Amino acid sequence: MWSPDWLCPYFAGLLKKRHIVKYRKITWLLVLIQVVGALLFIGDIALSVTRVERQPVDWRLREAMEIGAALALMIGLLMTGVLLMQAQRVLGKAEAQMHRASSAFMEIVEESFGTWSLTPAERDVALLVLKGFSTQEIAGFRNTSEGTVKAQTNAIYRKAGVTGRGQLMSIFIDDLMHEPDEHKSEPQQ
Repeated sequence: MWSPDWLCPYFAGLLKKRHIVKYRKITWLLVLIQVVGALLFIGDIALSVTRVERQPVDWRLREAMEIGAALALMIGLLMTGVLLMQAQRVLGKAEAQMHRASSAFMEIVEESFGTWSLTPAERDVALLVLKGFSTQEIAGFRNTSEGTVKAQTNAIYRKAGVTGRGQLMSIFIDDLMHEPDEHKSEPQQ
């Protein structure tokens, strides 16, 4: 992905955690300058439209104010673009991490189901249990009776060595929480 960091390293650095506090005052100063610049243009237009009489301002001062206001607005536009691109980059990283976590969770689930020798029907029910559905909802999804689902969940709990939903869920949560440690001990290829 194209990075605007080379274009304006100051603004790109604003999003880095260690720089946010350091540059907060400068950022608010830039926002204030942009507001003043926008008000200058809007005020000038409003005064022209309403034909309000005013004291003439030296043309050099007027040009300097308009150039300053235009520069402030351009800096604001540049800042917005950089911040938007940084936000998109962070979102992309978060989505990738979420996908990896989801994949890791499903790997752990499938591995556990295999270890417990669950039947295909029990696997389906176990996934629905992990998703938090009630026995009645699972029976509706699978077009079976609640008694069948209860028998399947009891078989799942017995094979997993747990007594209920909470313990079943905790097996997978514990595995996920210990997952990074296992990867650290593996040799890098």
